[in-house]
Amino acid sequence: MQISLESVLLRSLAVEDATQFHQWSQDRDVTQFSLSSYGYPQSKDDIAQWLSTINANSKSVSLGICCIKTGKIIGYAGITGISTLNRSGEYFILIGDKTYWGKGIATQVTKAVTEYGFNTLGLHRVELTAFAVNPWAVRAYEKAGYVHEGIKRQSGFRHGKFHDKIMMAALALDWNSNN
Repeated sequence: MQISLESVLLRSLAVEDATQFHQWSQDRDVTQFSLSSYGYPQSKDDIAQWLSTINANSKSVSLGICCIKTGKIIGYAGITGISTLNRSGEYFILIGDKTYWGKGIATQVTKAVTEYGFNTLGLHRVELTAFAVNPWAVRAYEKAGYVHEGIKRQSGFRHGKFHDKIMMAALALDWNSNN
């Protein structure tokens, strides 16, 4: 699969991406708000093994984010926990290459992956959570069209203390009329 955007390309992940993923996993600035799996050291071989099976999971779509100019993978995004019964899933994104932070890429990718979830996967709802102490992520999701739904009080542990997470979602009926 491949989706071209303004400055990045979304493509299927490959085992060859393990080197970049391993680099990102070693940088706590990059992984501090990510899934808890980054909280534990992982070898490059462990990451390659995970990447070799990632496309076989029918309850998840994971796409590499690549710079159009260089072809270099700079992050990944997707939808996990896909429920065909409830027609819903949970959005995630990680921009691993810090030189691409603050350039609007997260908003572009969020819009594209959400659109894919609604129009290709037939989802009705895509939800996410973001740490309240990560206002850059919250702003990117707002700009992409996600709506605040509530707060999960003290639901994430980072930097030695518990933090709130903001719950946000997009619905297909709102999305298709607003985007």
